[in-house]
Amino acid sequence: MTQAEAQALLADCRRKIDAIDVELRDLLNRRAGIVDDVVRAKEALAMPVYEAAREEEVVRKATTGNPGPLGNQALQHIFETIMQEMRMIQQVYLDRRQGKQ
Repeated sequence: MTQAEAQALLADCRRKIDAIDVELRDLLNRRAGIVDDVVRAKEALAMPVYEAAREEEVVRKATTGNPGPLGNQALQHIFETIMQEMRMIQQVYLDRRQGKQ
């Protein structure tokens, strides 16, 4: 591969990654929007924000049948981080509802 070909390939890969990053951002924001409804339902049902069994289920679903190249441990870490952020959104919502801001 020539340097010019390598530079063109790298630029193309970066364009694709940038597009995927925008999709990921949009999907994460959609997920966060749904969390607003989740926390309202949990509040009405007197359920806690953190549910270990549900989070384990989410990770299990994300890793089952994982074709890679991302390994299951990497996916677990990513989904745990996503869920941690979503829990924070839930807590902010509850704090606002309870006037704690």
